[in-house]
Amino acid sequence: MSRPLRLSLRAGERVYVNGAVLRADRKVALELLNDASFLLEAHVLQAEAATTPLRQLYFAAQTSLIEPAQAERARALFHTLRSGILAAVADPAIRDGVVEAGGLMESGRLIEALKLIRGLYPAEAALLANPAPNETVPAAPARALSPTCPA
Repeated sequence: MSRPLRLSLRAGERVYVNGAVLRADRKVALELLNDASFLLEAHVLQAEAATTPLRQLYFAAQTSLIEPAQAERARALFHTLRSGILAAVADPAIRDGVVEAGGLMESGRLIEALKLIRGLYPAEAALLANPAPNETVPAAPARALSPTCPA
């Protein structure tokens, strides 16, 4: 058994645990006593905010975590997006991060994959602001996933 993980939630804040949405009605501290996949509300990306390739990749990974019924489709989209990013981007930090995030996804370490992808946002922003002459920004299929992420 792993060490308990303590989550502190404010009143009205949500946490997604193994596909379930929990909302605190008052300030509360929770301890997860076993391994569980969870995502704090502050890290949930809404569909309309998935406007860049890495944010779309994040959204696909997130969907596989918080929408278990959509997990298979979300993973397939993740792999499609990952392939597109790797084909279009030469930046080593982004490429290495995307490859590592894919490995984390495959091993079921979704939270770590999400954290890694979020950490790549600044590099992506710099690339989008000043792309190299031979790089293109991949486009993702519009509305490939349409989960019902509670806002």
